[in-house]
Amino acid sequence: MKILALDTATKSASAALLEDERVLAEGYADLGRHHATVVLPFVQSILDLAGIPIEEIDLLAGTAGPGSFTGLRIGAGTLKGLALATGKPIVPVSTLETLAMNAAGGGIPVCPLLDARKGQVYGAIYRFGETGLPHAVIADATVLLADLLDKICEPVLFLGEGAVVHAEAIRERLGEKACFGPPLLNGIRASAAGWLAFHYYRAGRSADPLTFIPAYLRQSEAETKAPPPGHGAGECALPK
Repeated sequence: MKILALDTATKSASAALLEDERVLAEGYADLGRHHATVVLPFVQSILDLAGIPIEEIDLLAGTAGPGSFTGLRIGAGTLKGLALATGKPIVPVSTLETLAMNAAGGGIPVCPLLDARKGQVYGAIYRFGETGLPHAVIADATVLLADLLDKICEPVLFLGEGAVVHAEAIRERLGEKACFGPPLLNGIRASAAGWLAFHYYRAGRSADPLTFIPAYLRQSEAETKAPPPGHGAGECALPK
């Protein structure tokens, strides 16, 4: 199965071509340029490099949120356009789940973070099982960073640009339980989204191109002003 995968969820952008689980080609850029000027050239470049026309792609995949509103709309629009033009199915994948794949097999829970501003983050916590697939023990959500950290009572690896932005606060709250990887693990790779999509499509998961919308996870202004239920309880509860 040939898979074309995209990521435009944050300030970086990437596109990858896979055959089943094998990555054939990938382009990645974090240059601060508009995604629309980067993604389609990446797509054309990797298809040309592999000698595979778009008509031979079997599956389209992409990060579907959370992330930048503009970036997610560009990614969703590109996937929809390709799906409608080729008749191929789409498998959207969580941005945070895709980011967590950078630390698959590390042996400790992984907390991918994106900065949502106003003291909030897009965050989740994943564990990896024998299959190599991530399992969310705390689901993707927009949360106050302090509330998420209150649930952590064991060493956790933090990844993503949100982990960089909030590193000082995380270390202050968690001490030695806060682990950070090298900077190269903080970027989101379309190849990881494609790998996940391959497994999820085989399990029967896909989206209708006509109705597919990104998972923005952004709260309304009224919701962000009100403290969430249980805030301040300090309950440490990280499921296995």
